[in-house]
Amino acid sequence: MQISTRELKVIQTSAELTFSDRLGTWKARWGINRMHYNVEPGLYSVGKPDSNSPVLVSANYKMSFDSLRKELDGVDAWIIVLDTKGINVWCAAGKGTFGTQELVNRIAIVQLEKFVSHRTVIVPQLGAPGISAHEVTKFSGFKVVYGPVKAKDLKEFFKLGMKATAEMRTVKFSAYDRLVLTPVELVGTFKVSLMIFGVLFLLNLLGIGPFGIVDFYAYIGAIIVGGVLTPVLLPWVPGRAFAWKGWLLGFIWAVFVNLLNGWNGWTAVPQYSILRALGYIFILPSVSAYLAMNFTGASTFTSFSGVLKEMKIAVPAIMISIILGVVLISVNSFIKL
Repeated sequence: MQISTRELKVIQTSAELTFSDRLGTWKARWGINRMHYNVEPGLYSVGKPDSNSPVLVSANYKMSFDSLRKELDGVDAWIIVLDTKGINVWCAAGKGTFGTQELVNRIAIVQLEKFVSHRTVIVPQLGAPGISAHEVTKFSGFKVVYGPVKAKDLKEFFKLGMKATAEMRTVKFSAYDRLVLTPVELVGTFKVSLMIFGVLFLLNLLGIGPFGIVDFYAYIGAIIVGGVLTPVLLPWVPGRAFAWKGWLLGFIWAVFVNLLNGWNGWTAVPQYSILRALGYIFILPSVSAYLAMNFTGASTFTSFSGVLKEMKIAVPAIMISIILGVVLISVNSFIKL
C-alpha cells in the first residue's frame, strides 16, 4: 500500500452553518452544482482541539461534511476529510473512494500523529463497507472505531465512551428521508421532458396528433408518481423491485386518467379512443417504473447486485411497453377506434 506525505496544514472550521451553507445544500438537493459541491480534503479543526480530542472521518462532499460539523457544537474535535471525489460517505464507500487506501493515505498526508497522542479514528457507520479496520491499523497504526449512523448521535456516543447503542447502529430511512431525495430525481427528468414536449409540439405542427392537455397532465402525473409518490410510499407498496412498485402505482394513475376522461361507463362518449386509452396503460406505468427504479441509487433498501438484476429485467420491459404505447397512440392519430 502506497503512503504519501506533504507539509502540515490544518483548516479551521465552525459548527455553525451560514446562510451560504444552507443555500448550497438546498441547491444540491435540486441538482444545482451537485457534482461540484465539495470541500478540500485534509485535516480540519472544530473548536479548539488538542492532542486528546477525537478524530472524525468524513467525505469531501460538502453536504456530508456540513452534516457532521453542525452536530459538533460545543465539541473540540479533528475532522479528516477524505478525497471521495465529491461523493457522500455511503455512496463513496460502495464505490471505493471512501476506502482503506484513501484513509491510510490521508492520515499520512496530514501527519495525524503530530496532532493527537491517541491512535483512534472514528469512521461513520455508513462508511464501514469501504473500510478494512485491521488494514488501517496495520498500515497507519491508528485503530478504527465505527461511530453512529447519524451524526446527531455523536455527543451521546462520546458520553458513552465511544460506544454505540443498537439504536445508533440502526439505519432508518423514513418517509421524510426519502422525500428530501426526490427533488434531484425530478430535476433529472427536466431536460428529457423538454425534448419530449418539443417532439410532441412538432408532431402537432405536422398534423400528427393532436397531443394536448390530457397528454401533458398524464405524463407529469406519471413523473410525480414514479419520482415522488413511490419513494415516499416505498415500504407500503407491494413487491420488492422498485420498478414493480413504480409500475403498480403508475398503472393506478393510468387507470385514473382514463376514468377521468370518460372510460368509466357513465359517459356516453369518452374523450378519446380505446387506442389512446390503451396507449396510456402501456406508457404511464412504464414512465413511473423507470423513475422509481432510478431511486435504487439513493435507497438503503437494496444492494448493488440487486439493482443490476432488477435493471436487467426491468429496462427491456419498460422500453418495449413504451414503444407499444407510442405505436398505439400514433396509430390512433390516423385510425379512430
